[in-house]
Amino acid sequence: MDSSALTAWLHLLHAPGVGPATFMRLLQQHATPQGVMAAGPPAWRRVGLSAAAIAFLQEETPAGVQADLDWSRREGHHILTLDDPRYPARLKDTVGPPPVLYVVGDPQVLSWPMLAVVGSRHPTPGGRETAAAFSAHLARRGLVIASGLAKGIDAAAHEGALAAQGLTVAVTGTGPDRIYPAAHRDLGHRIVAEGAMVTELPTGTPVTPRNFPRRNRILAGLAVGTLVVEAATRSGSLITARLAVEQGREVFAIPGSIHNPLARGCHRLIREGAKLVETADDILEELGDLLPPQPPDPRTPAMAPAATTDPAPAPDADHVRLLEAMGHDPVSVDQLVARTTLTVGAVSSMLLLMELRGQVASLSGGRYVRLRSESGK
Repeated sequence: MDSSALTAWLHLLHAPGVGPATFMRLLQQHATPQGVMAAGPPAWRRVGLSAAAIAFLQEETPAGVQADLDWSRREGHHILTLDDPRYPARLKDTVGPPPVLYVVGDPQVLSWPMLAVVGSRHPTPGGRETAAAFSAHLARRGLVIASGLAKGIDAAAHEGALAAQGLTVAVTGTGPDRIYPAAHRDLGHRIVAEGAMVTELPTGTPVTPRNFPRRNRILAGLAVGTLVVEAATRSGSLITARLAVEQGREVFAIPGSIHNPLARGCHRLIREGAKLVETADDILEELGDLLPPQPPDPRTPAMAPAATTDPAPAPDADHVRLLEAMGHDPVSVDQLVARTTLTVGAVSSMLLLMELRGQVASLSGGRYVRLRSESGK
């Protein structure tokens, strides 16, 4: 796209009060942004543009537009407009698609089969582990794993895909020149190296709560399905799932303990028609037709040479007994003592060892939870 055409798209995008709906209405009347810009103030008034928007459109090249143009000239930075052949078709087919996408990384990845993985920002250790395991397995099978770069389940999903040497996409709620949260700056750079970061928000857009539902809309629209790992009954993850349903996409939910408040959102989705999944292969049963046959990748851990170290010693009977007594809900030391008849000292010592081995995790209030030893398969 030539510079004048892109400038017209950005000029209209930045105009105050011109959201996706108004943008599309203007395009329907004037075919292109250049046509909108050439129509002039009388035509702009007829569609209800404010005086501020009309004044803005009459400026030569507003600072925000110039900032976007400068940003797009850097290596790996792309601005995709609705008429760009690289604009992802799935998102374009949704109601009111973003007129412009800002992409860092490979824009072609946005058109590949993609699964959105979402959930709580404060998951249980088991939830975090499940998100990473599912994402790793599905990434190896060829699905691009998409999420929102937030703390918790989002980060675990991205990390799982990267650990499997798969592709992952981060949909953000800030401008393309910002990474939020700042603690995920390194993760963001790794995602760009193996996929892309995408947003509809112009450069310089700060963190604002109202922008996160817009991010969720894009996330649901890009993906062929959405997996919810852990979520409370009021959460952005359920908004993403609802948007996926409205767009005719599959929704999957992982059930959990009735005592876990972060499982209630998933249970609600299941009651409303989401597919209950216990393994990553449950998802592939629904989406597998979208993926080409894929031979095993020799880079993946499953194909790595066998380890030459001595096998780990088998756990003794008391350790097995303690793990079985834990079940899958958080428990206290006193509960474990009552269930196993072991001493407090023995239980505490074994819990410490199990935590170091990654078999259990300590929670607030002196409780412990058993971690899944099996993969997301």
